Amino acid sequence: MKILIIGGAGYIGSHAAREFLDRGHEVTVYDNLSSGLRENLFPEAAFIHGDIHDYTALARIMKGAPDPYAPAYPVPSGARPFDALVHLAASKAAGESMLKPEKYSLNNINGTVNILNAASEAGVKYIVFSSSAAVYGEPEYLPIDEKHPARPENYYGFTKLEIERILGWYDKLRGIRFAALRYFNAAGYDVKGRIKGLEQNPANLIPVIMEAACGMRKEVKIFGNDYGTPDGTCVRDYIHVSDLAAGHALALDYISKNGVSLSLNLGSETGNSVLEVLETARRVTGKPIPSTMADRRPGDPAKLTASSALARSTLGWKARHSDLETLIGTTWEAYRGEKS
Repeated sequence: MKILIIGGAGYIGSHAAREFLDRGHEVTVYDNLSSGLRENLFPEAAFIHGDIHDYTALARIMKGAPDPYAPAYPVPSGARPFDALVHLAASKAAGESMLKPEKYSLNNINGTVNILNAASEAGVKYIVFSSSAAVYGEPEYLPIDEKHPARPENYYGFTKLEIERILGWYDKLRGIRFAALRYFNAAGYDVKGRIKGLEQNPANLIPVIMEAACGMRKEVKIFGNDYGTPDGTCVRDYIHVSDLAAGHALALDYISKNGVSLSLNLGSETGNSVLEVLETARRVTGKPIPSTMADRRPGDPAKLTASSALARSTLGWKARHSDLETLIGTTWEAYRGEKS
C-alpha cells in the first residue's frame, strides 16, 4: 500500500514508519519537524517538510503530488493518491494541555479536521489514528478495557476523544474507515537499534531516568510513595514502541480487509511501579541514578493497567518486547549512543 505517515519523524512515528517499510509498503513521511527529527527519517521513505495546518499542501500530497509546494496546479495527471494514512501529529503533554487549551484545540482538533477533509477530497479511505488511554480518565476498574467509560480528566485526553468521535462521523458520512489505537505508556527504542533520535523535552518516566543516568539532569523525582501499591509508588502499563508500531500495521491490514472501523487498547497488560522501573534502570545501566521523593501530583491514580484482549482477538496482536528489561535496555542503548 501507499501510506502517508503524518508525524513520521517523531518518536512513535519513526518506529511506525520503520514497521511499514519492513512490511514492504511504500511510505511517505509528512512532518513539520517541530518535535520530530531528520535523523529519524529513512532513505527508503520519501519526506515532505509540511504542516497539518496547510490544507492546500495536505490535499495535494494526499492526491499524489510529488511536491505539494510546487506552483503547478492541479495535481499532475497520472499521480497516484495515497491508499491510507497514519495520523501521529498532535500535541501530547497532558499537563500543558490544562494550561494551553488553545494550542491543543488548534493542533489536535483543527489539525485533524484538516487531515480528514484533505483525505476526503483525495479519496483516501483508511486512517490509523494515534489515540490515548487518556480518553478514559480515572479508572473505575482494572484492567481498563474498551468498554470502560470515557471521561478524560485533562484537555489532551478530551481532544483525543473528540477526534475519535469526529472519525466516527467521517466513517458514516464519507466512508473513511479508521482504527483508533489507545496507547498506554509508550517506551523503549527499536529493538534492532535503527532509530537513534531522542525525544525532545521528555516528560515520561523512562526517558527522564535515562537523562539522569547520562548526567543530563541531576536526579529523578518520584511523585508520591504512599499509594496503595506494594512499594507505595504508582504502577503503570508500559508498552514497547516496537509493539505499538506492529499494532499500527496490523490495524491497517484489518480495517482495509474488513471494511470496518474500530477503537482498541494497546498495552502490555502488566504493571510496573516507579521504583521497579528505577531499580531495573540502575541495574541495566550500571549507573547510580540519584532520586528524591516529592509530593503526589494531583490526579495521578495509584495504578493503571490495560486489557488488550480485543487487540489480541481482533488483530492477532500481542506485546512481544514490553518486558521491563527490553524497555530499559533498548532506551539505554539509544541514550548511550547519543551521548557517547
